[in-house]
Amino acid sequence: MDRAPSRDVDRAGSIRRGPFPAAGADPAAETGTHSGRREHQGCEPGSPPLRIGDAHGLGGDLAMVRERRFALLLAARTISVLGSGFAPIALTFGVLALPGARATTLSAVLAAQALPMVAFLLLGGVVADRMPRHRVMTAAESVNAAAHLCLAAMMLTKWAPLPPLLVASAVSGIAGAMLFPALTGIIRDVVPPGRLHSANALLGMGTNVSKMAGLVLSGGAVVLIGSGWVLMTSGVMFAVAAVLITMLRGTPGGGSPGGAHSVLADLRAGWREFVSRQWLWVAVAQFPILMMAVQAAYGVLGPLVARQHMGGAPAWSAVLGGEAVGMTIGVVLALRLRPRRPVMVATLLTLPTAAPYVLLGVGAPLWSIVSGALVAGVCFDIYGVLWNTTVQREIPGESLSRVSSYDSLGSLMLGPLGMLLAGPLAVTVGAQPALIGCGAMVVLVSMLAVLFPGVRELRVPDVRAVPARS
Repeated sequence: MDRAPSRDVDRAGSIRRGPFPAAGADPAAETGTHSGRREHQGCEPGSPPLRIGDAHGLGGDLAMVRERRFALLLAARTISVLGSGFAPIALTFGVLALPGARATTLSAVLAAQALPMVAFLLLGGVVADRMPRHRVMTAAESVNAAAHLCLAAMMLTKWAPLPPLLVASAVSGIAGAMLFPALTGIIRDVVPPGRLHSANALLGMGTNVSKMAGLVLSGGAVVLIGSGWVLMTSGVMFAVAAVLITMLRGTPGGGSPGGAHSVLADLRAGWREFVSRQWLWVAVAQFPILMMAVQAAYGVLGPLVARQHMGGAPAWSAVLGGEAVGMTIGVVLALRLRPRRPVMVATLLTLPTAAPYVLLGVGAPLWSIVSGALVAGVCFDIYGVLWNTTVQREIPGESLSRVSSYDSLGSLMLGPLGMLLAGPLAVTVGAQPALIGCGAMVVLVSMLAVLFPGVRELRVPDVRAVPARS
């Protein structure tokens, strides 16, 4: 699963996050501090709420792909997310096709992947701030590849007892916990500070095209060649991504002097950075509830409704494909639209993401559910670009991965609970009423989050106001 931890919102995030100030720039201005002056710099009362584009223009944004390190990172993430696009449907319908499998079986397998991801996130943040981040990512992608190849072997040989399925899923979750904090930090390691927004948008564009291709093709691929071969394909893609990330050796960042401290001391330092920013902890408080609803809806309840009323994997693939198309549209919009209050706009954008859950719950036609998923995808991806750029800009680079791990931990800690409860809820109240409840939860927590002043008032600094050093 690729979205939630990095706030790429992979229902799974980006990604779901050290600093190298531009020559002549003030390092404090580049890394950001949490003061009223810093938060409000460059946006006077009454100024327009949105900026369109920047001084580089679209051509300058796209020219970033010619930079070797960014191109390698873009290629690695695009291929890895393509594998992530194939894997969920293959795993979901592969498990449901096992003899004797029920909704609770699927809940257990998905929770076995999500729980270790949550449990090891903080350790992943410490590791990514201590070690070269490209090495951490290489190891994580390699382990994830091995886990998916094991899952594929179990599906292909028809030997798939529950305990080995749970172990392989857990190993994949641990790999994700190591990957996502390092990913947030490495973007800032390879991209100049002033181009973070464009970099996040371009990464989102590449990964969302892959996600769309994977989700659209995965349903048909499961029908044509079976879940085992699809999972094997995903494993190979993760291995290719690991090889590409290995080529980033020499990238600065990670391996900080914090290695001389204890893990607990490093975690305490990251925690101080985290709690000092209201916009950060409010958004992270919002996301556990939101992600509980999202994980339940997309991980269990949605596939159940698709199987019972919509024809199974092809219909569910269309829903997920609609969301992926929306995310591709969203990332194009995010490339040029620059809200002056990014966290407020991002929070408001979570409101329309309830649409596909409610439409599934009321038994709407497939085309309308796909349309609702498309709208949700647009909102999710603009949110992801705004959030990731804000975190990378406002948090000091030496603690970025640890803060990212607290962000991810808070955002995901109720996600496994949502998947665990989804199966019993589907049995007791029905999958469709439960989906309506998921939509209501999303709307409620989003409205509450935007009431906090730290969410509404954080503004993008005017980089032109940053004085140069002589």
